[in-house]
Amino acid sequence: MTLTRHPLTRRTLVGLALAAPLATALAGTALAADPIRIGYQLPLTGNTAQYGQDFKTAAEIALARFNASGRLPVKVEIVFEDSRSDAKEGVTIARKFVDDPAIVGVLGDFTSGVSMASAQVYKEAGMPQLSQSASHPDYAKISEWQFRNITTQAGEGPYNAAWMLKKGIRKVALVGEQTDWGQTSVKYFADAFEAGGGKVVLTEYFNRGLPDFRALLTKIQRAKPDAVYTAFFYEDAANFIKQMKQLGINIPIYSTSAAHNQKVIELAGADAEGLSLTTNFMPSSPKPEVKDFVAEWVKVRGAEPGQFPAQAFDAVNIMLDAIVKSYPNVTRAKVRDALAATKDFPGVTGTTTFGPDREPVKQLMKVRIVNGVFTPIGE
Repeated sequence: MTLTRHPLTRRTLVGLALAAPLATALAGTALAADPIRIGYQLPLTGNTAQYGQDFKTAAEIALARFNASGRLPVKVEIVFEDSRSDAKEGVTIARKFVDDPAIVGVLGDFTSGVSMASAQVYKEAGMPQLSQSASHPDYAKISEWQFRNITTQAGEGPYNAAWMLKKGIRKVALVGEQTDWGQTSVKYFADAFEAGGGKVVLTEYFNRGLPDFRALLTKIQRAKPDAVYTAFFYEDAANFIKQMKQLGINIPIYSTSAAHNQKVIELAGADAEGLSLTTNFMPSSPKPEVKDFVAEWVKVRGAEPGQFPAQAFDAVNIMLDAIVKSYPNVTRAKVRDALAATKDFPGVTGTTTFGPDREPVKQLMKVRIVNGVFTPIGE
């Protein structure tokens, strides 16, 4: 049987030939429209999961607003990975993120230890990393790729020491969680307090989640300090405060910004009255950006956010702003440079400017729980 070549075949071939460049062009357009990705490593399970879940909610609020704003013609996505606050897991996630060419920047982790372990991977790969809560002084020193938008204990400790010395406190007992962060927080405060003429009469550390502080509190009572300075998070803060009041110990308690969370009041109730600490976020602020964020958070979570969710919300927005400034040719190096150039970014935790050391220039405020409310004080 002889096959006859039909003229349509030639026209089809010509059409296919003409369509080839168009297909190539469309493929390029599709590639350009692919979402830009950010990685976010954070504890979503384990004993610090409540913080990771807060960060995730804050990130989702920030991302939804950004994608609806039209600031970019493409969508941005966030890839969340659960580190469980484990350094080994954090490193594994970091390797996964650097192997994904669509990821141009990374947020997290929660603790300084996991953030710093992961930072070694990001340093070698050239991936910008912005942590919302790693406050160890050495974190940003790891390389030019590390940033944070939270004040460090190198600044917060001396600030609190000066505050307490000015209040006439001369003898202090120090209590911190048995972690690198807790020990660093205690050290920076103690060095500044003693340099200012104060005396540390007791230093004690505990494992996070300790159910019974009574033995430690008895030691504090015997040491007779003018005040107690603490480095712990809200769960331990609430437990510590309640047991302190149960034992009838009426010594003023000061703390770091890590304890600034509405849940410390919910858990400790009236016993939380008088707790003093520093922060850079007040949900009662009249600033429009704060009111909008708090309203959205309350809608999603049913209660006011603390400092850490606010820090995460700002960190995500700072990263998104750097991506906008890097567009259309968004690379990890360009995002890093845009982060480094961040100046007077208007966040809910105040304005953020990164210095040449990639540390944030931010202001702290003094607050105290008065009548069941975190209240700014001018002392």
